[in-house]
Amino acid sequence: QVHLVESGGGSVQVGGSLRLSCAISGYTSRRYCMGWFRQAPGEEREGVAAIDSVGSTSYADSVKGRFTISKDNAKNTLYLQMNSLKPEDTAMYYCAAVPDYGLGPRLVGAAFDYWGQGTQVTVSS
Repeated sequence: QVHLVESGGGSVQVGGSLRLSCAISGYTSRRYCMGWFRQAPGEEREGVAAIDSVGSTSYADSVKGRFTISKDNAKNTLYLQMNSLKPEDTAMYYCAAVPDYGLGPRLVGAAFDYWGQGTQVTVSS
């Protein structure tokens, strides 16, 4: 069982930056694809960024050039660096994991098996 715990959320003004972290435990010997998703009140869950076990990444068009996903395998931690934040980035952000089946870093929530409890990001003008 993989256990994910997010941190780093908070309130920031437009144009500011935040770095989200996701601590990962309970790994098996399998390699994993990791992702960040977000959900605003009244909205559907949206894939933000994903990274597979060989470091390939994908991003939602709305965050390309502003957000960067990375992972530190030695620390078992996934990151999401968020720059130039906008009010529309306000949401609960979730970390997710799925064994890497070689399908690439997909932004499809239904493809992920394990989820954290989320961390809130609020961007105000």
